[in-house]
Amino acid sequence: MELERRRLLAGGAGLAAAALHRPVRAQGRGSVLRFIPSTPLPSLDPIVATSYVIRNHGYLIYDTLFAIDEQFRIRPQMVEAWDTAPDGLKWTFQLRAGLFFHDDQPVRAADCIASIRRWSARDAFGQTFATFVDRYEVVDERSFAIRLKRPFPLLPDALGKLSSNVPFIMPERVAATDPSRPITEAVGSGPWRFQTAQWVPGQNAIYERFARYKPREEAPSWAAGGKVAKIDRIEWLALTEPSAAVGALLQGEVDWYEQPPVDLLPVLRRDRAIAIENVPLGLILLMRFNQMQPPFNNPGIRRAVMMAVNQVDFMQAVVGSPDYYRECKTFFTPGSPMSTGAGGEAALGNNLGQARAMLKEAGYAGERVVLLAPADQPIAYNQSLVTQELLKKLGMNAELVSTDWASFIGRRSNRGAPDQGGWSVFHTLWSGADVLNPALHPLLRANGQSAWFGWPEDAALEGLRDQWIATADGLRQKELAAAIERRAFEVVPYVPAGLVQQPMAFRRNLTGMVLSPVQLFWNIEKRA
Repeated sequence: MELERRRLLAGGAGLAAAALHRPVRAQGRGSVLRFIPSTPLPSLDPIVATSYVIRNHGYLIYDTLFAIDEQFRIRPQMVEAWDTAPDGLKWTFQLRAGLFFHDDQPVRAADCIASIRRWSARDAFGQTFATFVDRYEVVDERSFAIRLKRPFPLLPDALGKLSSNVPFIMPERVAATDPSRPITEAVGSGPWRFQTAQWVPGQNAIYERFARYKPREEAPSWAAGGKVAKIDRIEWLALTEPSAAVGALLQGEVDWYEQPPVDLLPVLRRDRAIAIENVPLGLILLMRFNQMQPPFNNPGIRRAVMMAVNQVDFMQAVVGSPDYYRECKTFFTPGSPMSTGAGGEAALGNNLGQARAMLKEAGYAGERVVLLAPADQPIAYNQSLVTQELLKKLGMNAELVSTDWASFIGRRSNRGAPDQGGWSVFHTLWSGADVLNPALHPLLRANGQSAWFGWPEDAALEGLRDQWIATADGLRQKELAAAIERRAFEVVPYVPAGLVQQPMAFRRNLTGMVLSPVQLFWNIEKRA
């Protein structure tokens, strides 16, 4: 093991030296945190893109009206006070005093309205919310109102959404950008200011502390509470070679590595200066079907495949060690308030014999199954290899089509049959933060052509979701969540394939880190 550690230190040195070329620094003293993100920052718009790296970038430079804490409670953030009319059709919000954008202009009610409008045109939860909105009104510079067509008790939950897409507040001129076009100006009112002039897409990104940011006084808890910027400068580094990244962390050239490979964790654990923590809520592995084309337009065939699934096979293929995975026979994040697992044990039976009988009964007639697999995305590709073997054991006519990520993205949107350039099934993963409840969950939408890739359609599932959104009663929400899970295990919008933990590694001289499903930088101090 020590030999392996020395190999990493030596072998990664050349790569690290090139990737860690330091940008020109601002003059004067100040703390600097050097971070290796999961991928280099490719673009700036957290509303157009759902990429987690762009989401994390957004939390550095933007703020939100509401936020969620580690108890899954929605708390005010930029909002100081709010009021709801007795009939639930008018909500009025007042911003905290002293909020400024990075161009030193005050945050106004008009900025908030424009930002909400743009977010709600792109985000799944936001699009649902938009159907309830009658109109927006500016009350004064710091206050605005939202008038509704019918009550929407989850309005603060929508505006405090934790993960992609987050309703970040931008200046009105930026938020006026067409929702289908990425923004080009990264100006927020958050704790750090983005250094646009020093950024090249896919390379290093630099953030400087914004002196006029006004944090709340409460203790931080996930995205809620006081966001105190204790680091003056944050540098995101385009260091994509794992051995170089691990070597740089061991040598103290970087402070924090977001996603070190699990097989290299033993090397990091031997260094007492390195801490390793699992990201809360984990990552949900899943199998998604094309429900517009045979054979998976047949729910009986989808149920048969699900019956054959052994989640352990998928999780071992992705992370190997059982220390980093757990079964997840539920459609909502395990341990979260809405996770019931109703129907999961019976549907995910790991029973190949029963699955073959179900497949025959459903009328599978040897149709070609194209398994779309991006070879340059190991988590998705390794799951695909398991499914290829599983489908063959079931006697299905399965073909694995290996592509690069760009080709995968292009083909995934093709709704045609496999012989017309379409597909039958693919694998992916989602953060547990994105599947906490029916309103957030993009993969449980069953609204046909408007649904996420795979395009499931089921009026009953959509109706249950509408009922969940319309109630604020916690017990009734739990009942409806169970009904949604039971229906989902019947119609199978996707197959849950397990939950894996994503460890992150950082040097122990970083203190005060807020452990969250999102990588957050406030409250961190760096000791010498």
